[in-house]
Amino acid sequence: MPQIKNLLIVVNTGSDKPYNQYAAYVNAFVAKQIAKIESVTIYYGPQGIGMSKKGELAKLGIPSSVKELIASQLEGVSPSDLPDNLEQMARFEKDKLGVNIICCGTFNVIDGFAKTVDDKSNIEDFITPVKIPQWAEAMLGADKILGF
Repeated sequence: MPQIKNLLIVVNTGSDKPYNQYAAYVNAFVAKQIAKIESVTIYYGPQGIGMSKKGELAKLGIPSSVKELIASQLEGVSPSDLPDNLEQMARFEKDKLGVNIICCGTFNVIDGFAKTVDDKSNIEDFITPVKIPQWAEAMLGADKILGF
């Protein structure tokens, strides 16, 4: 199996498919923490762009029963180590694990919650809007792409 150095996780669904949101962040955690993949990026695509709006990830809570289930499968992780919602998980992954979280600023404008591609006023501060060339570079430079 080839060594993966650059993993791209594309989230192209919204809050209507919450399991995809959870799966993206759990996969990013496992990729960085367990598989020790050097570069992990979560990218919100055109159909998932709404999840980059402020407050959307916080709406997806992680119940204690789910924390127990996840922790039981990961050595050295206890339920109390896990966050209460996906916003907290995203912040942890970005700040502590170095996971990049990006969205295409073009779709922020098209969807109507940004005035320019660089406008961050209505998106989470831990999500970086990128321009089309940066997005293409992320897609074309990945050793492996997972889609949710």
